[in-house]
Parts: sequence; C-alpha cells; structure tokens
Amino acid sequence: MSVIGNTALGFSEEQAMLLDVAREFCRDRSPMAAVRAQLETEHGFDREIWEEMVALGWAGIALPESCGGSGLGVAALVPVAEAMGRAMLGTPLISSSLAAQLLLRAGGAGPMDDILAAIAGGAIATVALLDGADWGATHTGCTLGPGGELQGVKHYVPDAAVAGLFVVLVEDGGAPALALVRAEQLAPGAIAANTLIDQTKRSASVDFSGVRVSEEQLLRGAAVVSGVHDLHLLGALLIAAEATGSAASCLDTTVEYLKTRKQFGRLIGSYQALKHPAVDILCAVDSSRSFIYHAATLAGDGPLDRDAEIACRMAKAQATETLLFAGDRAVQFHGGMGFTYECDAQLYIRRAQWSQQQWGDAQHHRKRLAAMLLGPVG
Repeated sequence: MSVIGNTALGFSEEQAMLLDVAREFCRDRSPMAAVRAQLETEHGFDREIWEEMVALGWAGIALPESCGGSGLGVAALVPVAEAMGRAMLGTPLISSSLAAQLLLRAGGAGPMDDILAAIAGGAIATVALLDGADWGATHTGCTLGPGGELQGVKHYVPDAAVAGLFVVLVEDGGAPALALVRAEQLAPGAIAANTLIDQTKRSASVDFSGVRVSEEQLLRGAAVVSGVHDLHLLGALLIAAEATGSAASCLDTTVEYLKTRKQFGRLIGSYQALKHPAVDILCAVDSSRSFIYHAATLAGDGPLDRDAEIACRMAKAQATETLLFAGDRAVQFHGGMGFTYECDAQLYIRRAQWSQQQWGDAQHHRKRLAAMLLGPVG
C-alpha cells in the first residue's frame, strides 16, 4: 500500500469563480475596521452582511437543487470559507453548512427537504456534538430518556445564540442518534455564552435537559454513524480552508509592516532574519492551499472514503499549524506593538489558537494518519 495514496487535485471553474466573487465581497464588506467593530458585539457578525451572503446563495451552495440549494457540492464551500478566513469575517455560514451536511448525510435529501430548504434560505442551524473527542471521550454528554426527554449539556456549541435549529448528538439506548431541537424548545437561560480567545467567533454551552422531542425529530441508524464520521472530516476541512485564508491575510499584514517600518535607518524587511521566516510562511500557505483543494477534490456528496479522510486530516494539520506559525511571527515582527490588543497581529494569533482546537488539532489528526498510512505500530 502506498504511503502517498491519492494525489488528485482539481480546481474547477465554479470554484475559481466562487473564490473571486467571495474574495471581492469579503474584502469590500469586511475590512479590518468592520471586523474590530464586531468584536465586542453580542453575536459577532453583521446581520445585513449575513443576509447579503444568503442572497448570493452561499447558505445553500452545497445543498441539492431539490431543497433550494445550488447543487454545487461540499467542495464549493472551500473557496468561500477561504475567502471568509482571509477577511476574518465571522458569520454562521460554516455552522449552518455543517449542520445541513449532517442532516443531508444522516437523514437524506427527501425526508430533510423542508429543513434543508429553510437553511438554504438563511435559517441558522448548528450542531451540538461530542465533548472532548480529542482526548478519547466516548460519551455524548446528552441522553434520550423515556418519552423522548433529553438530559445533558453540550459545551462550545458554535453560534448557539443565533441558531434556530440544533442538531444534537444524543445517546439512545447505547446507540448514537440525532435530535432536532428548535430554539424555542429550550428553557429560559439554557444558553450560556462562552468566552473565546478568538473574538470573531461565538459559542455557548447549551442545556438540553427537559426538552422533549418527537419521533419526527429523531434520526437513528447506520446513516447517523456515517454522517457524524463525515461531519468531523468536513468540519476539519472547512476550518482548514478558513485558516488558510487567515494565514494568507496575516502574511500580507506582516509584509506590509516589514516594508514600512524602519530600524537603524533601514527597512526591517531588508533583514534576512525577517525575510526568511516570511518566505517560510508563504511556502506554508501555498502548501495549505494545495492540501485543502486536494481534500475538496476528493470530498463528494456521498460517504467519504479512506482517501478523502486522509486528505481532510492532512489539510487540517497543515493549515492550522501554518496559521499558528504565521500569527506567532506576526506578533514578533511587530515588536512591542505586536503584543498590544490594538495590533491586528493579535487577531491572527487568536484565530490560530481557536482554529487549532476545532475538529481536532494537528497532533490528533497526525496520530490517526500514522495508523492509516503506516499501519499499526509494533
């Protein structure tokens, strides 16, 4: 068995057009001043911008045409996520898209048409998943009891404060199931906002205890297991795409500073000690971009195979470590100013810390890649 595996890399005309449109939109609607203006707000994003994104069709870009989507497949989300990352634009697009993908894969397009159509139309959804998966946790944190009553709390549920629908992974008689919980079913005070290092993002702990769900609100069976497996990989891929865009923007910000700041009568960008790491970041960003579009090439609308899993894990490990390195160098290269909250380098290193922990960090994915590519040790 080859260690290299599938090396297919495709970049379609649709993806190229989406990347151009998304970059222009995000650049115009999310300059750094606008990003900073949202840092202290309750929801972390501008509703008007979100509605414009929905009008562009991005909320349903990966969904079938039968439920109001564009039918472009999950690969079409990658250039949009990259452009959003480059502009540090925080919206519920990734959360809603992942919730839609889980419903599509676990429930099927036909039975889920009404819900998926609502998501494609801008209704915000999110997924409440397993806690502590990186550290081997196997309990879902939420159980389905007699009469369809849920018990348990989910932590760090993305965009929980604005979501109208929660797709909740629950334990049902020892087997995984998905409960579809509407926001109005939650008890008052059930949502407690988290304090995140990345202030462009929002999440909350959600107490689902006491919520009753009907049979129509439950998904069970092998499709749920397969769907949750794919969700972890697609989540890793979209965060990798976002991190790749953020790393590219971080590099641009750093290089601009290197070209204007003088020390000892010379532009600091002329010093090799600063030029070489900047080149390292550039190479790493290009590598990250190759990884995410390789994964996008292999990630289809059906269950993800071994090659797609390898590609998604590689993309996540590479992209988030690239952003971590870029953010660290940005702070250092800005000198004392880089350690201040007012310096934009802070936004990138905070995004890097957050991105690392979403859908598994680099160590988490490389541990699994080692087993997949090299086989059992010993």
